[in-house]
Amino acid sequence: MLSLNELWFVLIAVLFIGFFFLEGFDFGVGMETQLLAKNDTERRVLINSIGPFWDANEVWLITGAGAMFAAFPDWYATLFSGFYIPFVFALLALIARGVAFEFRGKRDSVAWVRTWDACIFIGSFLPPFLLAVVFASFIKGLPIDADMQMYAGFTDIVNVYTVVAGFTVVLLCLVHGLMFTTLRTMGDLQLRARQLAQKLLLPLGALLLGFVVMTYFMTDIFEQRGTLLMIIVILGIVAFVLAGYFMLHKKDNWAFGMTGAVMALAVASIFVGLFPRVMISSLDQAFNLTITNAASGQYSLKVMTIVALTMLPFVLGYQIWSYFIFHKRIHEKEHLEY
Repeated sequence: MLSLNELWFVLIAVLFIGFFFLEGFDFGVGMETQLLAKNDTERRVLINSIGPFWDANEVWLITGAGAMFAAFPDWYATLFSGFYIPFVFALLALIARGVAFEFRGKRDSVAWVRTWDACIFIGSFLPPFLLAVVFASFIKGLPIDADMQMYAGFTDIVNVYTVVAGFTVVLLCLVHGLMFTTLRTMGDLQLRARQLAQKLLLPLGALLLGFVVMTYFMTDIFEQRGTLLMIIVILGIVAFVLAGYFMLHKKDNWAFGMTGAVMALAVASIFVGLFPRVMISSLDQAFNLTITNAASGQYSLKVMTIVALTMLPFVLGYQIWSYFIFHKRIHEKEHLEY
């Protein structure tokens, strides 16, 4: 049976997996507004396709950070102080994207619209890139001392390994978003989204394979959880191949599920490789933050568990209902809000 510390580690992992799965296609669609759309009408279709969902999807990130703060306060403190600058840029990008969704259609000006469209693209590219850099740094190791203070230099955070992770996640979000577009649109836009996703599969596969190889040689997570991680890698390869198969046969629902599975397995592998650690010290293994030394007291964890089990069904029920209500495809001839 799981201890409360283990339970909350799993719950935080689930929250971040849910965030990347759901917000991942939002980020992808945001990038599509510049990479796929040919005109303003198509950009409006793309924005409206995620209009009912994007803000609720971001709640998974907020909830994950909040759960981290409550269950593992020392993890939260070390993480957010050490990665202060990347998180500020990610937050500003998310704010700019949200504002752009609301403001781009408020004035009939080409310069006005283009400015906000640029914010949508940057706000969809930068957060997944920066978050991937942060998560990759987790497993590579960071200079954390005995007082749980992180003193990371630029190259500790930005290096070949973390940058490859960033571009891999960005491209995965784009492909995931393209498959979401095939589910929410029709006609030429749907066809071009499917075709672009197929073209991007090869470079995405190369990046994923490269990142796995780099992870094997540059981190210790395969030493710690080798058997389980190899199972995850095999499942990821199967999901990736099936995604390509379903794209080729125009089974978009299944293809979207498979790209989402690749995303979920990738994020899950980070937490599997970390456990029972939450942050790895490159200075001394004794300085690692773990689910034990970074956790709140047992009473706090118990109260949080009761509250979470009470509220979680309502939150999940609301989000499932919203996806059910807004599941219909969007046509270019329909009224476009943004």
